[in-house]
Amino acid sequence: MTAPPRSEAPRLPAADVTVVVASRNRRDDLLASLPRHEAPVVLVDNASTDDTVAAVRQAHPEVTVLPLRRNEGAHGRTLGAAQAHTPFVAFADDDSWWAPGDLARAVAIMRAHPRLALLNARILVGPEERLDTVCTEMAGSPLGTAPDLPGPSLLGFVACAALVRTEAFEAVGGFDPVVRFPGEEERLALDLAAAGWGLAYVDAVTIHHHPSPRRDAPGRRQTGIWRSRVLTAAMRLPAREVIRTAGRALRAGRPGVEGVLRALPDLPAALRRRRTLPAGVLTDLRRLAGGPA
Repeated sequence: MTAPPRSEAPRLPAADVTVVVASRNRRDDLLASLPRHEAPVVLVDNASTDDTVAAVRQAHPEVTVLPLRRNEGAHGRTLGAAQAHTPFVAFADDDSWWAPGDLARAVAIMRAHPRLALLNARILVGPEERLDTVCTEMAGSPLGTAPDLPGPSLLGFVACAALVRTEAFEAVGGFDPVVRFPGEEERLALDLAAAGWGLAYVDAVTIHHHPSPRRDAPGRRQTGIWRSRVLTAAMRLPAREVIRTAGRALRAGRPGVEGVLRALPDLPAALRRRRTLPAGVLTDLRRLAGGPA
């Protein structure tokens, strides 16, 4: 795709986009990253216990702070987006930010592609600016590039590197309160595609991600991802695929087994939201998985 030269980056009207950041107990990361955002910020605090709310309000009074009484996980982003009142919402984590000028670029790309509901930016990790491996996968998406989209089509994304069209995001319910975190992106991506919207990877715009040292252990994160996969399958996939997803989790060792066990209490809520995907989206899912269309 073609983007304006960096010396000619489009200006960002204040009413165009809001950056929504969801955080929990990462006060120091927030205080460092918040000044880097080039649009108004809504901070959703997921019941932090490290005095995040007071510290941010004192250091950055321009930031709108939405303190939650309990940890809502990714659903907090949906609550934050409802406070934005702008046609586009950019998501960032407490340890990530859009490169200078690139949020305005991303908005311009969205305006030029009216079917595009979600743009996933290129992610550079750490001070060494290493390309995140997920970007290589997205750039090589088996779904190809639709004529009316600015980059390869996706059925998933990385939340901290996403710009969404608010209209589309709200129409499909945003991030739901069932899946929470991590792995919250898949159900939202599938519902956008089912509604006819496009999702695309665009490497002409960049997110910087300097991973916080305050992160879950890898095993705990894998457990959370398996939990999300099982619940997302229960909400959107045919029954046989739900069984296969649970089977893969159980064969994945302790993180998978624990993920299934953690999913069970939320299974009734997932089933109440169940709506099987249309055939076209299911076909694209199989293409992404490397199976027969």
